[in-house]
Amino acid sequence: MAAAAAVAAAAAAMAAAMVGEQVNSLCEQLVKAVTVIMDPASTQRYRLEALKFCEEFKEKCPICVPCGLKLAEKTQTAIVRHFGLQILEHVVKFRWNSMPRLEKVYLKNNVMGLISSGTQSILEEESHIKDVLSRIVVEMIKREWPQHWPDMLKELDTLSKQGETQTELVMFILLRLAEDVVTFQTLPTQRRRDIQQTLTQNMEKIFSFLLTTLQQNVNKYRRMKTDLTQEPKAQANCRVGIAALNTLAGYIDWVALSHITADNCKLLEMLCLLLNEPELQIGAAECLLIAVSRKGKLEDRKPLMVLFGDVAMHYILSAAQTADGEGLVEKHYVFLKRLCQVLCALGSQLCALLGSDSDVETPPNFGKYLDSFLAFTTHPSQFLRSSTQITWGALFRHEVLSRDPLLLGMIPKYLRASMTNLVKVGFPSKSDSPSCEYSRFDFDSDEDFNAFFNSFRAQQGEVMRMACRLDPRTGFQMAGEWLKYQLTTPVDTGPMNSKTGEGLCSIFSPSFVQWDAMTFFSESVISQMFRTLDKDEIPVNDGIDLLQLVLNFETKDPLILSCVLTNVSALFPFVTYRPEYLPQVLSKLFASVTFEVIEESKFVMSVQAPRTRAVKNVRRHACSSIIKMCRDYPQLVLPNFEVLYNHVKQLLSNELLLTQMEKCALMEALVLISNQFKDYERQKAFLEELMAPVAGLWLSPEMQRVLSDPEAFISYVGADNKIADPILEDPSGLNRSRISFCVYTILGVVKRARWPAAPEEAKAGGFLVGYMPSGSPIYRNPCTEQVLKLLDNLLALIRTHNNLYMPEMVARLGETFAKALDMLEVEKNAILGLPQPLLELYDSPVYKTVLERMQGFFCTLYDNCFHILGNAGPSMQQDFYTVEGLATQLLSSAFINLNNIPDYRLRPMLRVFVKPLVLFCPSEYYETLVCPMLGPLFTYLHMRLSQKWQVINQRSMLCEDDAADDNPESQEMLEEQLVRLLTREVMDLITVCCVSKKGVEHNTAVAVDGDDDEAMATEVTPPASAELTELGKCLMTQEDVCTALLITAYTSLSWKDTLSCQRTTTQLCWPLLKQVLQGNLLPDAVSWFFASVLKGLQTHGQHNGCMAALVHLAFQIYEALRPRYTELKAVMEQIPDIQRDSLEQFDSKLLNPTLQKVADKRRKDHFKRLITGCIGKPLGEQFRKEVHIRNLPSLFKKVKPSLEPDVLENEDGETLTALFES
Repeated sequence: MAAAAAVAAAAAAMAAAMVGEQVNSLCEQLVKAVTVIMDPASTQRYRLEALKFCEEFKEKCPICVPCGLKLAEKTQTAIVRHFGLQILEHVVKFRWNSMPRLEKVYLKNNVMGLISSGTQSILEEESHIKDVLSRIVVEMIKREWPQHWPDMLKELDTLSKQGETQTELVMFILLRLAEDVVTFQTLPTQRRRDIQQTLTQNMEKIFSFLLTTLQQNVNKYRRMKTDLTQEPKAQANCRVGIAALNTLAGYIDWVALSHITADNCKLLEMLCLLLNEPELQIGAAECLLIAVSRKGKLEDRKPLMVLFGDVAMHYILSAAQTADGEGLVEKHYVFLKRLCQVLCALGSQLCALLGSDSDVETPPNFGKYLDSFLAFTTHPSQFLRSSTQITWGALFRHEVLSRDPLLLGMIPKYLRASMTNLVKVGFPSKSDSPSCEYSRFDFDSDEDFNAFFNSFRAQQGEVMRMACRLDPRTGFQMAGEWLKYQLTTPVDTGPMNSKTGEGLCSIFSPSFVQWDAMTFFSESVISQMFRTLDKDEIPVNDGIDLLQLVLNFETKDPLILSCVLTNVSALFPFVTYRPEYLPQVLSKLFASVTFEVIEESKFVMSVQAPRTRAVKNVRRHACSSIIKMCRDYPQLVLPNFEVLYNHVKQLLSNELLLTQMEKCALMEALVLISNQFKDYERQKAFLEELMAPVAGLWLSPEMQRVLSDPEAFISYVGADNKIADPILEDPSGLNRSRISFCVYTILGVVKRARWPAAPEEAKAGGFLVGYMPSGSPIYRNPCTEQVLKLLDNLLALIRTHNNLYMPEMVARLGETFAKALDMLEVEKNAILGLPQPLLELYDSPVYKTVLERMQGFFCTLYDNCFHILGNAGPSMQQDFYTVEGLATQLLSSAFINLNNIPDYRLRPMLRVFVKPLVLFCPSEYYETLVCPMLGPLFTYLHMRLSQKWQVINQRSMLCEDDAADDNPESQEMLEEQLVRLLTREVMDLITVCCVSKKGVEHNTAVAVDGDDDEAMATEVTPPASAELTELGKCLMTQEDVCTALLITAYTSLSWKDTLSCQRTTTQLCWPLLKQVLQGNLLPDAVSWFFASVLKGLQTHGQHNGCMAALVHLAFQIYEALRPRYTELKAVMEQIPDIQRDSLEQFDSKLLNPTLQKVADKRRKDHFKRLITGCIGKPLGEQFRKEVHIRNLPSLFKKVKPSLEPDVLENEDGETLTALFES
């Protein structure tokens, strides 16, 4: 026996020695491989071979654990040790389920041993070693705790008693565990629930441990930090303190509030104390911020009000003062931002807790809080200033606090601070303000800062209006003082004055930034004052005095004049009290319509002088101010109509004085006033007179010839010429401007001419012509006769314009104008999402080449023609919809030659013409007009989009290594983005035509060009009340249209545009299919619909919003159609990795009506599990190795209560039902 034992022992020793040798040999090879991988001098080939060797070792080697442990020894280099630990992590993640129990225990004990004695000291050890070591422990916890490793927390506690090194690692483990289980939820539901519930049960101990660790290490650090001999120890304690704060931050967000507020808010008190400890203050502020930002029951949040107490407020404010007093150091600035967020969150908690039905009172330190908050609002950092705005708004809006004398007393101070904050200074590239230095930390470029500041200013405007609602007079008084000051202060153009003339401001000039800020301020507060005060409380005399000063102010600076015009508009409501000032206002505005800078007028008049953007803006601003005045105060302007009309006639008499847009803006203003005649015949006569020059020009034989013939049109506008000097020479400019003038005028009249809104006035004025069968009145528009007279030529122009895209017509364009029909650069940039040009270009003269002018002409003309047709329906109603043969005329003009029309022209046609035409069409004309037009259109659009997406899909499948793919401005990328935008436009049009959503406002606006909006809502509940409109039902009765709609909707689900997919899935697909469910659908068609949704899931499954909507749609189709069509089951069976038995179970429940229906959510969850195989994954997850974490025996078994009668009886024999009897 003894001999046998000795032999066995010798054999075991020999085997161990052989394994040891094998481990040593393998480890040597692995060390070499890791060295090659990390050595920058290695060739790619060697590096790839070494990488392959390491990966194969991790996947296949049976002795990974001893090798990993050997490589992780302290004697190895940090890189090798890290690789050794990575091997151990890989083993835990991917081999744990197949490992024998003893090997698991061996690995666990060794890893805990590494924490205990296998690392360098806390100050020497590399952070990536600490990180991977903590990850290994957390991976084991996720698989074994608490069921198989009940003493885990005790073991961690024991480890922490060994010293700072171990304590820090324990903190990392606890933090990582909370992140994986609660924050990122990276493990199966049951395991997550087991661990989270066990953590919650032990939270009192964990929190006590964290607080004790923090307190002990902070105390030691404070004692030793002044003693230079103890510096390493002090630093070690500091490190543990930081780790404890980081770990607390991972728990404070989700634990019960009672833990945070336990022991009279001991944790909050400690955090406030640490705000004055430079090394720990950022971590403390983070924890404090998370704690104060907690939501939950109001009752549980009340203890947080302790932070308004004397002690806490003192620590917070003194920390802020110290950090700010030490100059701009990044660390201190980050801390200030956190403190500012803490104060904001405190304000939000106060607003939530303080209400009319609450026992929380305004804190005694509220005044001190407001003072400190104002200090952040007046800080040089624009970012800090902006951070306070939302909280100011909440305070000014609050039902209780808005009446508090302390807050009301703060309003003048807040407004005074806003006067400074509205001044646009702080560009990171400049040094003209203390804000610039801070902006260099916060913004990458001037463009970034500019975008931020514009949004910050808009936010301030909102908050100022709220403040002025509480105290309107103060705001008005300040605005008046500031306005007077600006009017009397000499202009300071600064060093960077305008490029166009001496003594003119640029947008960075000190004077302009002040004027700009003052204008925004006065506009905000004056408008609010008129909304807040009663009519008899308005300070009319003061307002009129200010208006008089502004009207008398003269300037030749375009930027400042633009501000002056805004002030005129802001003060204009005072004229309603003193109408005698109206002529002066009109005079000021008309003078600005023809504004020129002196230097510009010297330019040769043979070509339109290139004006700077600033000058163009002044003229445009004056025109829009006149339109706004006539739109908002028509009754006030009506007595001065003749004066206004004569002014306009005088300006129109000189063909070169105004641009076509300016002329038409003034004519629009006249049309708006004519609406106040409230007399059909008088208004009709006026419009006839106004449009006489246009009608004469538009209906002339020459113009008819030009508009009807593409060749004549090209020649007339000068697009067939070769120009020697593309900037100065433009012989056909006048011809183009005449066509533009006619089109602009027709559009202005169609858009603005209307009958009176009041039915009695409309009837008395002769606008009412009868009633619809439904009883709604039918009105006539006074512009109808004039506009319909011009319609034939307009349709001829549209037909001609569409035909310009035919290859033979494009070939006729002159050498200079070969690209005249291309997109404008500004359109391309908008679609590609490229930034706008630099700010300095604002005041450069706009020298456009004749090609750019031609491109602009074609683009604007095309858009405006369709705007006219789009406005014709709502404007002229039945007079337009009953035009003889309208459907045929539109099909032979607007819809001709669509194959050659590029996407960027088709989009606006659908949006500005087809959509409004359909939306405003009375149902009586669906059969005669809309269906004949939409049927062919939808069929064509489906064919076009399918071809475009096929090209895109083939392109992405080829994956050619093409340099153009890396170029964001490449033609390919532009085309793809245009196809996406066109797809959205088409699907939006179909949705508008077919679906009405009860209780949901349909958003007809299409997403901003270039905005892919990938970050969509993660959960989508399709509107259950989506029903087909009358038009939708009408379209679906026609077989060809019905087919086109269904095929387009369901095919689009697998086109690579997430936004379009989500909208179509939630709004369109089910209502369309529901309409044909009652009919006899072919089995192949049903299978195709269902498969299309599954294909959509394959394409878009990685986006949570799309995935949720598509799963819901697939579930609806399967539930509704599976009982009638067994083919759907065959489609399901083709899904990769589908569990057949689970599918049978789902089907049996679905097909057996006698079985009790399972809850809708559970059925849907079951269905989602079945189709998981076809749900697409993000690229980063497609090739990732799956991690499988097994469920352990359940900790909390639910015992189903039996429904025996005696269970419903309590100890006294009373039934539960008796408890509810009165």
